[in-house]
Amino acid sequence: MAKVLVVTSGKGGVGKTTSTAALGAALAQGGENVVVVDFDVGLRNLDLVMGAERRVVFDLINVVQGDAKLNQALIRDKRIETLSLLPASQTRDKDALTEAGVERVIAELKEKFDWVICDSPAGIERGALLAMRHADVAIVVTNPEVSSVRDSDRIIGMLDSKTLKAEKGERMEKHLLLTRYDAGRAARNEMLKTEDILEILSIPLLGIIPESEEVLRASNIGSPVTLNNPTSAPSRAYFDAVKRLKGEMVDVVVPMERKGFISRLFGRRVA
Repeated sequence: MAKVLVVTSGKGGVGKTTSTAALGAALAQGGENVVVVDFDVGLRNLDLVMGAERRVVFDLINVVQGDAKLNQALIRDKRIETLSLLPASQTRDKDALTEAGVERVIAELKEKFDWVICDSPAGIERGALLAMRHADVAIVVTNPEVSSVRDSDRIIGMLDSKTLKAEKGERMEKHLLLTRYDAGRAARNEMLKTEDILEILSIPLLGIIPESEEVLRASNIGSPVTLNNPTSAPSRAYFDAVKRLKGEMVDVVVPMERKGFISRLFGRRVA
């Protein structure tokens, strides 16, 4: 049965779009039929990260408003046959998204794909609410800093109140993805500790993505990092996150740095 996954956050710039692309590609590399959907109307970026910006003809708004068929707007990835993109509009307003239109598009996507991954805009405005509305699973992306964690706490509250699952009294499956983790800064107590973040947000830890130039390099050339350099540290972290997402028990290993050297590793098993 198809699953709708929303990748969301309260704060911008935490790595939602790069994570959407990386997770989508990793799932597709594992044999799943995946579509990534850009809900950030007006600030379209997912097509850039996926390397498909020159192939966009129709977009999500066109399909929602009935100006184009879904098959006309879907862009199949040239590197992985089972990975597709539904881009956002760069020239329209988020108000062009309608609840009925989004519901219809999501229903159509669920008939075609195993995973529908919705890249949500940051914050709590209309686009974000519609992106999470039909989700079965949510990944809350946060950086290890106070403002990011506080905003993520607000998003978790919305997932538990504004989604269809919540309105039906069903439990929304939520996971935390901690991005831009820097072992050196962690050792100097310049960022929040993982334990503190988990205590504040109280949702299972899906993965910790280390700060790495590989993520930026991959985005700049239009390739998900899991495709561009599958053996890099962030790629391995994303691949492990996908295993956990699919129910496998894989320890989250956090590198801890002391005096410039990695001196110990501790593992946290995902609940």
